[in-house]
Amino acid sequence: MDYTEAKQRIAELTEQLNRYNYEYYMNDTSLISDFEFDKLLEELMRLEKEFPQYALPTSPTKRVGGEVNKSFRQVTHRYPMLSLGNTYSVEEITEFDTRVRNILGDRQFSYVCELKYDGVAIGLTYKDGALTQAVTRGNGVQGDDITDNVRTIRTIPLQLHGDYPADFEMRGEIIFPWEAFNAFNEQRVANGEEPMANPRNAASGSLKLQDSREVAKRRLDCCLYFMMGENLPADTHLGRLEMARQWGFKIPQYAKLCRNIDEIRQYIEYWDKKRSELPFATDGIVIKVNEIPLWDELGMTAKSPRWAIAYKFEAERVATKLLSVDFQVGRTGVVTPVANLEPVWLGGTTVKRASLHNADIISQLDVRVGDTVFVEKGGEIIPKIVGVDLSQRPANSQPFKYITHCPECGTPLVRKEGEAGFYCTNETGCYPQILANLELFVSRKAMNIDTLGTERLAMLYNKKLIRNVADLYYLKMEQLIGLEVIENDKRKASIQEKGAANIIAAIEESKQVPFERVLYALGIRYVGEVGAKKLASHFKNIDALSQATVEELAAVEDVGEVIAKSVHSWFNDLAHLEIVVRLKNAGLRFELEDKQVSDTLGGKTFVVSGVFANFSRDGIKQHIEQHGGKVVSSISSKTSYVLAGEKMGPEKLKKAQSLGIPIISETEYLQMIGEFN
Repeated sequence: MDYTEAKQRIAELTEQLNRYNYEYYMNDTSLISDFEFDKLLEELMRLEKEFPQYALPTSPTKRVGGEVNKSFRQVTHRYPMLSLGNTYSVEEITEFDTRVRNILGDRQFSYVCELKYDGVAIGLTYKDGALTQAVTRGNGVQGDDITDNVRTIRTIPLQLHGDYPADFEMRGEIIFPWEAFNAFNEQRVANGEEPMANPRNAASGSLKLQDSREVAKRRLDCCLYFMMGENLPADTHLGRLEMARQWGFKIPQYAKLCRNIDEIRQYIEYWDKKRSELPFATDGIVIKVNEIPLWDELGMTAKSPRWAIAYKFEAERVATKLLSVDFQVGRTGVVTPVANLEPVWLGGTTVKRASLHNADIISQLDVRVGDTVFVEKGGEIIPKIVGVDLSQRPANSQPFKYITHCPECGTPLVRKEGEAGFYCTNETGCYPQILANLELFVSRKAMNIDTLGTERLAMLYNKKLIRNVADLYYLKMEQLIGLEVIENDKRKASIQEKGAANIIAAIEESKQVPFERVLYALGIRYVGEVGAKKLASHFKNIDALSQATVEELAAVEDVGEVIAKSVHSWFNDLAHLEIVVRLKNAGLRFELEDKQVSDTLGGKTFVVSGVFANFSRDGIKQHIEQHGGKVVSSISSKTSYVLAGEKMGPEKLKKAQSLGIPIISETEYLQMIGEFN
């Protein structure tokens, strides 16, 4: 086959297979047999491999994955992804309706009621009908680019058909349907792994997998419900959804036009009873004004639109028998009681385990083994015991006795004043704590040693090659070659020379991680990413930090007494200091790099609000600090400037104006530091 023939055949197969996919997944129609489809797909894959220059971005071969993404690029949303205000009663919906009618007066309008899908929010950008980018919600201003993984979801069109806009964004939720989610969990259990708690978390974790081939196996789905862009067709929300359906999007059929509160109430009551029959998880109803031209007039609050609101269903409750109680040890040593239940169907899944939180909750509820207990899904996610049916209590029932020693290592448990949990203090000898701290240390937001997962860390510990995080930096290739690791499918896999080299290389590369992330990776209790950054910024190096008093630590912005005591206690442990010394000797960064490029903004304090053309929100804050300025979160009389981007929060604008604080634009800021002419 010559180049011209190959190009033409690739285009033909791409169009043909996309049409078969669309009919199968969107219209439930099989135009050819699975065998015939697979043969055509194999032909396309072979041609694309031979003639890669002619492979199209809309090729159905993207559905099977193959891209490996070591890190997800941060993308600023063209339109911020706002959240909706939540309500929990029809009375609050009535108040919402009253506010809308007070603003709109006698004008005629309607509402659209839709299901609130319990998944991962996503923004899909289409240019000239082709999917070009898929971005998660993130913090609403920035999200992760997960395009390669989203391409594997067969109900998301790679190429549209019909009279679609040249450039627009579709928004919705990536979901894990119950059937696929339950099958996924069954496989995890068969592999000896813990099942995922709920479809939303499983979908979120799937979308962050580095290998898109693994994402393709998960059978994720989507529910799309919103269109963003300029000069879009149709002036009603429902009209736009109908047009999107014609272009090839999977638009759920559950939306309904409602004229008044009575019709909204009927919709809520219907789905409150029927939601358990849906093939996916839902946790409420979304109500939107249908007429789009009215949205600007209704306006926005700082965080959500005034033309839409979400109604959350009450948590489902079931009764079942408490069979026994297990105790789990967390990374910080806290011991959590977990109830083993007689299996019961709740919120779309079979529940066998539920949280009992702590000893106080057990005592307050007077929960006993053998009791019939009431179970809810807190926030529609984690099952928890909320009560006991005393009428069903066995005659020989005995009060529950909380354990006094660690279930893993036998160390006596302690309870700190003012805290609900009991703790195992054997941090250096209790296996679950050691493994969890190792997992935190190598995680993406810490040292990012992506070649060491849970199985490999456990293997290294069990082989006595590591006992703490510092030991990782003293591993040798010859120690790793030939070691057997139990992989997810329970097969034993030996680490070969290349695999060992990759592990050592990733460990070596982690030495470039900046001080604030190294500090977070140490796993000091209560010190998260933000706290680590604040402490690193204030003390500049590990020596100053380790010698600081509780009072000096508590004086750091956003730290406080609880974190200060925890940090002080951590650095007063000789075992911890030894780990720090060994990590220092290995070459890790324990000093903040001086990235300040000028003192132009010295003595000036900024509050940042809105979306910027040349910077991300974090990026512009860092830029201010590099030029000697200070960034704070709230406006006060001591604020020098409010740096305002597009869609600045109205409350911050109002407060700045009331205090007479200068409000400057991004251009004015760049002029101030001499980077704009």
